[in-house]
Amino acid sequence: MPESARMRHTKNVPDIGKRTTRLSHIALRTMNTENYLSQTIAAVVAELYPDAAGVPLQLSRTRKEFEGDYTLVVFPLLKASRKAPEATAAEIGERLTASVPEIESYNVVKGFLNLSLHKHLWNDRLKAIAADGNFGFATPTGHTIMVEYSSPNTNKPLHLGHIRNNLLGYSVSEILKACGNDVIKANLVNDRGIHICKSMLAWQLYGNGETPQSSGMKGDHLVGKYYVEFDKHYKAQIRELTAAGMPEDEAKKNAPIMLQAQEMLRRWEAKDPEVYSLWETMNGWVYEGFDKTYAALGVDFDKIYYESQTYLLGKELVEEGLRKGVFYRRADNSVWVDLTADGLDEKLLLRGDGTSVYMTQDLGTAYRRFEDNKLDELIYVVGNEQNYHFQVLKLVLAKLGYKEWSDHIFHLSYGMVELPEGKMKSREGTVVDADDLIEDMVSTAMDMSRELGKLDGVDSTEAKAISTMVGLGALKYFILKVDPKKTMLFDPRESIDFNGNTGPFIQYTHARIRSVIRKADEAGIAYDGDISSTPLLDEEIELIKTLGEFPATVRQAGETFSPSVIANYIYDLAKSYNGYYHDHSILREENADIRTMRLQLSIQVARIIKRGMRLLGIDVPERM
Repeated sequence: MPESARMRHTKNVPDIGKRTTRLSHIALRTMNTENYLSQTIAAVVAELYPDAAGVPLQLSRTRKEFEGDYTLVVFPLLKASRKAPEATAAEIGERLTASVPEIESYNVVKGFLNLSLHKHLWNDRLKAIAADGNFGFATPTGHTIMVEYSSPNTNKPLHLGHIRNNLLGYSVSEILKACGNDVIKANLVNDRGIHICKSMLAWQLYGNGETPQSSGMKGDHLVGKYYVEFDKHYKAQIRELTAAGMPEDEAKKNAPIMLQAQEMLRRWEAKDPEVYSLWETMNGWVYEGFDKTYAALGVDFDKIYYESQTYLLGKELVEEGLRKGVFYRRADNSVWVDLTADGLDEKLLLRGDGTSVYMTQDLGTAYRRFEDNKLDELIYVVGNEQNYHFQVLKLVLAKLGYKEWSDHIFHLSYGMVELPEGKMKSREGTVVDADDLIEDMVSTAMDMSRELGKLDGVDSTEAKAISTMVGLGALKYFILKVDPKKTMLFDPRESIDFNGNTGPFIQYTHARIRSVIRKADEAGIAYDGDISSTPLLDEEIELIKTLGEFPATVRQAGETFSPSVIANYIYDLAKSYNGYYHDHSILREENADIRTMRLQLSIQVARIIKRGMRLLGIDVPERM
């Protein structure tokens, strides 16, 4: 924009190191620059315009096409200033440049006040970031949050949909920890119910005693095989019944294999020794399989709950609700809650034969968690197809008298993962198996890395380790960079691209920086000197600004339960650094002070990349 189109003011001051007040000098080292400026500007605005009390300030990074570091939007202040936008901005700018040593100049573009800080402040900011061993992470708050994720059924192996759930839950937990919370990572295993009985019954009918050992299959895969087998025979029986003239709805209810499964569930709840023993055996196979998949994914849990241990407590709560008149019993002995007055419908809580439903056991589990752990908040990481379920859960808890708990339940609802060919279906066996996907990602990463020469000079053991890191990093980043609320399309090949917004691109950036530092060490180049007065290029200032935004980014990700905020921040940082690296020499820089500064800047970029990627559950390689 030409000079005539804006108002500009610059103050001539001595060296900033001599002028900076003790308060501001400390503030810029201990808090986010934007936060410090917001507080400073708020004080100036309050002094100029007392009527502006309570008006939120809109401060952000100045757009690249304009001169300045930070921009204040003054339009919300016009009612209090009683002046035109340009005059209001100029008045605030004059007062700031006169009273705040860090602000070197300002310019006004219509209702936008662009503020330029002294360049040496960015040297100090870089030093402050480097000196803060806990940079980006908050101090403990004493706030306890439980995050439930994974929550698998023990009738099938984990698949691509479970992968999104696990990665999202694990990352949100790590981000909430970084925000100062005490976090309990919890897994609720759906180890009982009609779906479990379907696998058990199919194994009894068609398994011929097959075991993981005799078949060579992982236990969760073997049990999942019989879940699919049940569905195949169930559909065949429905076809037979409908061909004989029975309506389809009636055929679905009266198919012999379904009636057998329902009877097995009743026997299980009655603790029938034969059924219970089979249940323990087959679930044991599944748990061994799950543990291997969790280890491969790099996720873990602090507590594991089992529905078989909580559904009885849920039944007690249902009885409590009946006594209080909150629930009612129908003629068939089933128990319901009427939520029509709340804009919902009537919800089944207990079947007529006394067996429980999902809501029954979720009531028991929620009660147990709040009672045992004194939680401040309980977050359920569950797909958006269960939105209604959690509305009901919160409402029923409140009606039972546990509103203090229900008000602190949050459903982190996320979109489904789809494939180019459409949705996955567990019953039909058309899912992307988690174990197969992990293996394929690592194999593809190995092939692509070799093709690109990124494994040149490393032995086979290190090549395998790097390929595993890159393959899993690609998978995790591709899933976590998408806003949780959105349905996503997964493309394995695209996720391993070493260019663009991918995990491997960021991992390679980290490895590139570490390579530069190793070469500096090997050449005996020192980089621990004082950089307080080293001149900075605009690109270097922009990188320092981006580094300085890491704490606010972590905080935003925690407030929104969105790892995508971290993912896209780290990508922007890596992309900016790569552009800088391409345009400016580091080790070949002849000026020793500038070379020292560039090495220190590079070290901090690598450090924040590593720290941010760990919040996503992703490791970064030292070499590649």
